[in-house]
Amino acid sequence: MMSLLPKLIRWSFYIYFFLVPLTFWGDTSELFEFNKMWLTFIFAIIVGVLWIWRMIAEKRVIFKRTILDIPLVLFIISQLLSTFMSLDTHVSWWGYYSRFNGGMFSILSYIFIYYALISNWHGMKVTRLLQVTLLSGLAVCLWGLPSHFGYDPTCYIFRGTLDVSCWTDAFQPKVRIFSTLGQPDWLAAYLVSLVPLSLGFALNYWQEKRYYVTAGYGLLSVLFYLCFLYTSSRGGFLGLIAGLGVMAAGYLWMHTKNIKQAGYVIGSIFAVIVVITFFTGTPFNQLDKFTYPGIRQAMIEKAHPVAKITAPTTAQPVGELGGTDSGTIRLYVWRGALDAWRHYPLFGSGVETFAFVYYLYRPAGHNMTSEWDYLYNKAHNEYLNYLATTGAIGLLTYLAVIGMAVFLMSKIILKTKNSDHTKILVLSLLGGYVTMIVSNFFGFSVVVINLFLFVFPALAILLTSEPQKEISFKQVRFTTLQYGGFLLSAVVGVYLILILMNYWAADRAYAYGFNLDHANAYDRAYQPLMDAYTARPDEPTFSDELSVNTAILASAYAANKDASQAAQLAKQAVELSDQTITQHPNIVTYWKTRVRIMYTLAQLNDTAFAQFMPQALKAIQTAHMLAPTDAKIAYNYGLILSQNGKNDEAVAMLRKTIQLRPIYQDAYFALGVILHEQATDPAGKVVDQQKEAEAVSELRYLLTTFGDNQKVKDTLTSWGEQP
Repeated sequence: MMSLLPKLIRWSFYIYFFLVPLTFWGDTSELFEFNKMWLTFIFAIIVGVLWIWRMIAEKRVIFKRTILDIPLVLFIISQLLSTFMSLDTHVSWWGYYSRFNGGMFSILSYIFIYYALISNWHGMKVTRLLQVTLLSGLAVCLWGLPSHFGYDPTCYIFRGTLDVSCWTDAFQPKVRIFSTLGQPDWLAAYLVSLVPLSLGFALNYWQEKRYYVTAGYGLLSVLFYLCFLYTSSRGGFLGLIAGLGVMAAGYLWMHTKNIKQAGYVIGSIFAVIVVITFFTGTPFNQLDKFTYPGIRQAMIEKAHPVAKITAPTTAQPVGELGGTDSGTIRLYVWRGALDAWRHYPLFGSGVETFAFVYYLYRPAGHNMTSEWDYLYNKAHNEYLNYLATTGAIGLLTYLAVIGMAVFLMSKIILKTKNSDHTKILVLSLLGGYVTMIVSNFFGFSVVVINLFLFVFPALAILLTSEPQKEISFKQVRFTTLQYGGFLLSAVVGVYLILILMNYWAADRAYAYGFNLDHANAYDRAYQPLMDAYTARPDEPTFSDELSVNTAILASAYAANKDASQAAQLAKQAVELSDQTITQHPNIVTYWKTRVRIMYTLAQLNDTAFAQFMPQALKAIQTAHMLAPTDAKIAYNYGLILSQNGKNDEAVAMLRKTIQLRPIYQDAYFALGVILHEQATDPAGKVVDQQKEAEAVSELRYLLTTFGDNQKVKDTLTSWGEQP
């Protein structure tokens, strides 16, 4: 058995590299990234145990040093320091809930996989691992490609219908495919990293004059590129241009003695790319007008002209799926990331805490976009994300790792003693690496991309390494101490996997309860949410959702005159909320939940619940402090101030809300209603003509600016005013 250890390690890598891009699960809180991350954790544990067994069996430390050791150690130290000083250490260790990629545990896993690969492989097996990677990419591509034409295999698994009906409007695979990666930009970053690899194999087999195999890898490259174009990813497009540019330059440099033939090869590749792009289109509207779809659309518009509608001056550029253009939104997010870094310059706000630090420094202009009430858990720029969350130290060490990896691969390509076969494969790895570096500037890493960022340099090193001698243990008798080491490491590994599986099962229960809550089936949601919380009471996402559920159930029991059960559930809701905000005081989303809980309980017509409205006010005050430019929080703050009898402060807060979001119709209406309340006595008689005029003015402004609104008209009529 022990003689099989090197093979078991290799096959573990084969299976993992094949499965990780394909992995998703239908009933977890997040279908794609969460499950890929959990697979990565489990794989790291399994390989770790096998690696330890191998060292015990061979009675030696098996650990290979590399040129990346120093930057990797410095990077780990910077991330640990950022974690210890984090706004929320739980988030920094595990990562933002549901994705987990980017948390400290994930970073340690990727680096561990890097060293496990370096220490247990050699060059002769790397080609096979790369081929497995490409085979997995082929499966991903074939899975996602039908969705562009309205036939999504995922929907067939989920609902038994081969269409795209299982996806909400936020997911439109007929417009932008995402396959098993979960998001078009993530799929794009993955595919463009594979295009140079498949081209590298094609070039190698071309030099060996194995033309049928060359054609196969060439067709694979075409398929990857076609699938990529259907993602309509601008960042991926720029990344691919950079990666292929590096690969072309390297290939020409390698063949300076036969530059003409090399030029023909590179020219042929780019000619194929241009032809495919011409008939398919590009992610850029400026370039699209020169492609067949763009020319065809222009001819249709010329034959059937449509009157142009002038957009309001406050409108933002429109994106491909409607709403504000993604580039405009990204600029606001980047500005907020830079502001966050200025306040946490050295070690940032904490690993993976962008979702919470961004609220503190979110530009007010973000309120004028179509995604004004979205939660942004990433900066949509990997480097600014590191800068904001891990500071200048974190970003510099991250860039040091990347820079050293690029230097390492370039050095291998430039060394004359390395064979052309090895150089081309390393060049393709470098090309894929560059695509990720560039595309990450316009997005952020996901599990597969983070894995590749750490593994590609390792594969380049292994391509130039000498074969390792594998020891046979057929005649070796292990000592009792060795058997004890085997058993202990196995027990620890099984224990860690059970922890992960318990967490995964808890997430499935949470996801089920969460979906029931959002379907208003609160009574049915209670038990699965309680199961999730019982399994992982330290996970604030579970306690947060359960606290909302119990508060709403308390309200329902109170409405049914079951005071005892209502009081018990209300107490449980408050205790859960107390636990969540006490342990995680810097996370604004939990304070928003507390506002909802306290407000829900305060609406009950019972003196026992009168205490909750002041607590709702305290909670919204904290939420506003943690998110001072969030227009929705400011709006709710104004409403709760009014319900606490603080109308002057409510008016001031609603005026601030309108400054934050001048098109916030609800804020104008609430402001008018509160001004009217201030202007009238309990009998409804106007006692302050100025405030009444202001109230009427606010509502009339709604009608003249935003168009017909029956609710506003009825309100004005009830005041005795003409709409």
